[in-house]
Amino acid sequence: MAYAENLLRSVHDYQKLAEQLLPAPSMHYYAFPGSSSQTYKDSIASFSRYRFRPQVLADVSTRSLSTTVLGEPISFPVGASPTALHTLAHKDGEIATAKGVAAANTVLVQSSFSNRLVSEVAASAPKGLRWIQAYLFKDRRITEHLIKEAERAGYKAIVFTVDSPVCGPNYGLEDDYSFFTEDQQTHNNLEFGLAEFEEAKKRGLPGMLDYYNKQFDSCLTWDDVRWFRRITSLPIVCKGILTAKAARQATDAGVDGILVSAHGGRLLDGLPAPIDALAEVVEAVRGRNVEVYMDGGVRTGADVLKALARGAKAVFVGRPILWGLACKGDAGVKHVLDILRSELDYAMALCGCKDVNSIPSDVVVHESYYQYNPKHKL
Repeated sequence: MAYAENLLRSVHDYQKLAEQLLPAPSMHYYAFPGSSSQTYKDSIASFSRYRFRPQVLADVSTRSLSTTVLGEPISFPVGASPTALHTLAHKDGEIATAKGVAAANTVLVQSSFSNRLVSEVAASAPKGLRWIQAYLFKDRRITEHLIKEAERAGYKAIVFTVDSPVCGPNYGLEDDYSFFTEDQQTHNNLEFGLAEFEEAKKRGLPGMLDYYNKQFDSCLTWDDVRWFRRITSLPIVCKGILTAKAARQATDAGVDGILVSAHGGRLLDGLPAPIDALAEVVEAVRGRNVEVYMDGGVRTGADVLKALARGAKAVFVGRPILWGLACKGDAGVKHVLDILRSELDYAMALCGCKDVNSIPSDVVVHESYYQYNPKHKL
């Protein structure tokens, strides 16, 4: 079935049109689902395991979707997850993404492996709320440069990815790179004249990929979170946490937020779907003044409501933003977010929920609740 631009009414519609528009290497890079797709597929399917228990006759004539993240206001609790190389989807890359997210009045997390400089992105959407995603590389000059540039450009938080002690398996991703233009291959925020990188660059694409792959640091511990604290005053969010133990360790290390995430299913198959791990993490840090967010598998506003009921302060979406960008640039990014906002508002009304900041936890239950239990009255 061919999808036309005037029939883009859901995130699914955007996905199907993006699959038609994007060159095969670009689509493969964005859609890459790990070695066997288990975690990727389950992250989407997992939402069907949760059921709504609506509150009826609850007077939902007025509803509020606005909230805050780390004290900054956003129009509704859905932001853009960090994803790399946006020029694969649109010539303006992260500049167009930032414009679309800012127009939707929510938060963009820009990837450290983005094509466009943080200064360019900030200038393109000066009123937008932006966070920067970062890895703690072996050569800490790279990470420190990225953070200092983000600070100068007005970014409001650091999202530290903690689930990647080694570079993930490529499964043909390096072959995709060979089809990309030089502009699409460039990670401008990480390339600032270091002699080691310039030497690697002389070997072409293989040299640059080898350079970045070797920057992932398998020696990191929770003590290294404190290094961020020494070089910046920005709030720190740890991304890639899926267990209560890791959530408590992150909180003990002094982070301000936790992003429950399985890295879009791109790294380790067999991880739990983030929506399944969410409640465990929320309970582990309850009362400790840490905000908990979630990404992974969100495709509808109903998915958003389920995550909020399970304890998320906000959710983030990655691939849907790229599909919007590929289809219609910044307007597509905004429209994807608008669709999710409209669907969330609708689901809230039908579930008797008035405010995203006070979604009752019992408005959503796992499907096992309805399995036969002799304690249940028939």
